[in-house]
Amino acid sequence: MEAATVAPVKTRRASANGQVTLSAAPAEPSALNAWVRAQAVNVHRHREALRPFRRDEFGKDDTAPSYAHIEAVNTMIEALRAELYKHTHHITHYAEAALDDTSPRSLQQMVAHKDHAHSWVLAIERVWDFYFELFGQRQTPFANWLLSCDRIALDCYQVAYMGLGAFKSIPTPPPFSYMRTGFSPATFRRGIRLQRLGHLLNPFPLVQLPYHRLINPWALGATLHELSHNLQTDLGLSQVVPRRMAKRLLDAGMSPFVASVWAKWNRELFADVSGLLLGGPAFVLSLMDVVGRSVRATLHFSPDAPHPTPYLRTLINVELLRRMDFPDHAATYRNLWTRVYPDPNAGNLPRVLLETFEQAQQLVVDEVCFQPYAELGNKSLTQVMRFGQKEQQIIEEAAGRLARGNDPGIIPPRFLIGAARFAFDRKLATPAVIMKNFYNTLDWR
Repeated sequence: MEAATVAPVKTRRASANGQVTLSAAPAEPSALNAWVRAQAVNVHRHREALRPFRRDEFGKDDTAPSYAHIEAVNTMIEALRAELYKHTHHITHYAEAALDDTSPRSLQQMVAHKDHAHSWVLAIERVWDFYFELFGQRQTPFANWLLSCDRIALDCYQVAYMGLGAFKSIPTPPPFSYMRTGFSPATFRRGIRLQRLGHLLNPFPLVQLPYHRLINPWALGATLHELSHNLQTDLGLSQVVPRRMAKRLLDAGMSPFVASVWAKWNRELFADVSGLLLGGPAFVLSLMDVVGRSVRATLHFSPDAPHPTPYLRTLINVELLRRMDFPDHAATYRNLWTRVYPDPNAGNLPRVLLETFEQAQQLVVDEVCFQPYAELGNKSLTQVMRFGQKEQQIIEEAAGRLARGNDPGIIPPRFLIGAARFAFDRKLATPAVIMKNFYNTLDWR
């Protein structure tokens, strides 16, 4: 029921000469009118609060999100706010109409438009919240760790694009690192729809790193794996790699089942071999850290899994290591792996996969890594991302400097992961010292 109109109330007011006179106070609005007005005001204020991010609000030094990252997110927010503006304009119109006409029909029109506006508010809030949390990590004690990972990511992209045989437009913004608890790293590629963003397109690669990896930088080979997922997409190799893998196996007389399984593994296999080419032998040890689990888990085959069966996954990378002219490393790692898992029949791997594995892995490694691709400017992946004995010597020299707390020199940031691993495995310094010097080296503010 609408509240009764309240008559103006007389109040006392002191005049300049001290005399008290009576004046009329504003009429108190009805409860209904006040509530209708609040619906429009609330939505307007919510829209204004979900503003674009300011360039300097997450810090002003190198650890802060770059201008390109903030602008990419703000473009998303502004597009959503533009749509929300239409709805807030509508709710203002219908709220004003409801103040003149308090019939249920008029009031229901107003709340219906409020509903639409509220949905858009939630959509913006979801995006705003997601990036506010990610960008906010750059104001925490972990900021220099994340900056270090950003610099490794940028180095990986630079070596890939500079190594191409022909010009390819440079993607922007570069990958952005953030921290999460959990066992495994993850990535969200540029241009894919994210549920956490209401299925909007992700504007730049996100690399999610577990806390326990960040405190053990010699285990950050997984970062190179996640970045390689993004490189496969940005370089335009997502479709051609599985197609060529399958064709190579079929042409060699492999069954359609075998070819389809290997093709299904293509993204994870590409991320592994690319990570190895970016980081060198230490990458294989980092991979073994991840996939070296119980016999049941490591030898388990799932027909729907995107990853190669863990037991085979390590051996595929050992094969590439051999082809990269690291026969001693390849033999050592293979012997280590097969000593832990001596019986490949202990799991549920299909017999046909085991029987064809040696030939299949050689064909696949050759096709993915050593054959030219038009998308790479008619170069092979090994020509684009060169890694040989010279690069390994750079890593080993840097490991000694890193352990002593000396400047490693002009080493590419991605090589510092291998340097940390070399120093760690050979006990050149304590784990705490290696970690400290790793991040100090990459934090050149």
